[in-house]
Amino acid sequence: MRVTYDRTVDAAYVYFTDPQDRVKSAHTYPCDPVDVDGMINLDFDEQGRLIGVEVLAASSKLPQYLLRSAERLGTEGA
Repeated sequence: MRVTYDRTVDAAYVYFTDPQDRVKSAHTYPCDPVDVDGMINLDFDEQGRLIGVEVLAASSKLPQYLLRSAERLGTEGA
């Protein structure tokens, strides 16, 4: 499983696809539950399979060990 994190926008993405595959999202289902106090987007491929989850406000939603081990994106990863 591949996880990316961009600290600048505090967003993480968890991929459920093989890193070698170039799967494109055909449909995004936004979830904004009040109880979670944040935004989560579910990405599905053309066959309706879940291919990834985007988590906004990731630093308050995901375990810190996961964010520390995630691939860095944005200017901090350069």
